[in-house]
Amino acid sequence: MPSPSDLRAGGERIEHLLEASAAGGPVAKERAEELVRLVVELYGGGLERVLEIVHEAGGLNDEALEGLADDELVSSLLLVHGLHPYSVEERIERALIKVRPYLGSHGGDVELLAVTEEGVVQLRLKGSCDGCASSSVTLKLAVEGAIEEAAPEIVRIEVESPSAAPAKPGSTNLIPVSALTARLRPAEPESANPPAWEPVPDLGDLAIGELRRVMVADVPVVIGRVGTDLYAYRDSCPSCSSTVFGGVIERGLGGSAVITCPQCRNHYDVRQAGRGVDDASLHLDPLPLLDRGGVIEIAVPAAVPA
Repeated sequence: MPSPSDLRAGGERIEHLLEASAAGGPVAKERAEELVRLVVELYGGGLERVLEIVHEAGGLNDEALEGLADDELVSSLLLVHGLHPYSVEERIERALIKVRPYLGSHGGDVELLAVTEEGVVQLRLKGSCDGCASSSVTLKLAVEGAIEEAAPEIVRIEVESPSAAPAKPGSTNLIPVSALTARLRPAEPESANPPAWEPVPDLGDLAIGELRRVMVADVPVVIGRVGTDLYAYRDSCPSCSSTVFGGVIERGLGGSAVITCPQCRNHYDVRQAGRGVDDASLHLDPLPLLDRGGVIEIAVPAAVPA
């Protein structure tokens, strides 16, 4: 069975082939798009009939629907063909439920305000590490990544945040809807280095209190475990600019979890978005971390304000 990364690569390949067909002129482009539409309609009709048969047999119960909706590949196919069992609002709420434990670990929360008829999702980001702009960026990236995966048909995400303006959403669904439906639109201008979610090596053997250094998109990152929660930070001390790798996560006052820089001995609170314990003006740079079906991914922004 193909891995999720193989399937995602296949979807991206479809997009590239459709774009390349435009080089052959308008006729070649139209034929390529028609071919994709016909294939999508054929398999969409078959998928719909499968669901009807399962429903008529009494097998399409709530548990089965939950399983289909939670499978990344099946969910994306159901969305493409308009067969998903949950509305866009329900899918967004389910996505927020999944990221709330992560948000809470950084002292934040999120509220869904509305989904407009134009496909704009309006959110309110609440809390975050006091005075830490990088924490707000981290929380917003995590929220947007989860929503875009659950509802790839949305047009825009608007986030009310006291310290960061809304970021431009990208595409994180397994199979790009635009590729499968051949609804090609002119590419919108993007920043030179937009945030990207990158998988990290298996962390199943990461012990509680252990710090592990990994490279994510050529960026050095330290990942630590506190209880069942994982935390990711850029591997750079804001005080001395040296690596913070080499120590462990230790228990601090009041049961806090603290990373100690092995060079300058400054301390940073792991659960409070890396806020400095000795100097509150110093912060480690937290990075969004999500568990997508057992695969840990980290978003490395182009620039995270300290």
